[in-house]
Amino acid sequence: MSYPQTYHRVRSEDGLDSGRKTQENHKAPLGDPQELLLEARAYLHLFHQEQGRFETYPERFTGARAEIVRTGTYRHTYDELAYGAKVAWRNNTRCIGRLHWKSLAVRDMRHLETAEEIFAALVEHLRLGTNGGKIRSLMTIFAPAVPGQPGIRIWNPQLIRYAGYRWPNGSVLGDPLHADLTDEVRRLGWKGGAGTPFDVLPLVIQLPNQHPKLFELPPDTVLEVPLSHPDYAWFAGLGLKWHALPVISNMRLEIGGISYTAAPFNGWYMGTEIGARNLGDVNRYNLLPVIAEHMGLNTRFDRTLWRDRALVELNVAVLSSFAKHRVTIVDHHTASRQFLLHDETEKQAGRTVPAHWVWIVPPISGSASPIFHIPSYKNTILKPNFFYQPAPWKEK
Repeated sequence: MSYPQTYHRVRSEDGLDSGRKTQENHKAPLGDPQELLLEARAYLHLFHQEQGRFETYPERFTGARAEIVRTGTYRHTYDELAYGAKVAWRNNTRCIGRLHWKSLAVRDMRHLETAEEIFAALVEHLRLGTNGGKIRSLMTIFAPAVPGQPGIRIWNPQLIRYAGYRWPNGSVLGDPLHADLTDEVRRLGWKGGAGTPFDVLPLVIQLPNQHPKLFELPPDTVLEVPLSHPDYAWFAGLGLKWHALPVISNMRLEIGGISYTAAPFNGWYMGTEIGARNLGDVNRYNLLPVIAEHMGLNTRFDRTLWRDRALVELNVAVLSSFAKHRVTIVDHHTASRQFLLHDETEKQAGRTVPAHWVWIVPPISGSASPIFHIPSYKNTILKPNFFYQPAPWKEK
């Protein structure tokens, strides 16, 4: 069978297939040997074709098929694993930074068997990925799920996240997005941090059919950037900061039908992720009213555009602070241009670029981004790819 340059057994969200799957509800084929065989054949064909090894494809697929018949699953070689991880990044429709997909470094940690060993590997990931502020794109892959069992899970959506402490009056100190996770880790025995808006949550690691375990991150593994503003001296007095490394840790990596339920990965931040969303969103840190007040803006009327002006200055503070402390970050205008370069590069390679328009258009100055004016991108879910998983504590 001949496969396209990037296979997809999942229809476009714009199609009419009533059985279509998305990144939110896609389920792995593990457990269905016939489906797994189809997925394995498609990926191994893609791998050998793109890597210039097509003469070895028949023998490799024959071996994988025999392994699936014998055991119900099969094992990727390191090269298959690493390339699949890179292609999963290339295929992810919600990422604007895919130009750099080939530079992803992949650590194979499938041999680790205990939560303690996995935690040590995560600590090492943070150190290697942070790299003193010169961020490296990195993925660490742990053992995949096996038929009939749940996979390894990291409860935290990112390895570094700030706690959200609920107060009796309904307000939250810290990050409201992680109030539920904070409640859960406290039920598991965490006593809480120093009680600031930026207390780093412990990691929760759960092995198949075992109870979850808590692990505190060593302080020296979490690089944080204090935020100041090049024009407003008062800004530093707000006491704001953000962590340098965004390591996504709750998504499932699927390669050739094999589900890696714990495969944390990172690139580097785009400034708006911090300034426009994490710190600016009304249901997150909601700092726009605070900044507008310090700027002396009239917040009584929307037509003064006080939110817009405060939002821009907050993003200026994030970008300038990361630059001041020599930590890798990209602004949304540069990221947009890089995405268009990625699009052109992929076309030259004979591939199309799927994209979720709502996710890749920056959250501020959208119409100033060239991507805004290209509504023709299709949110087609290709494989290999990353897929969302339910929060483990909600699966009980």
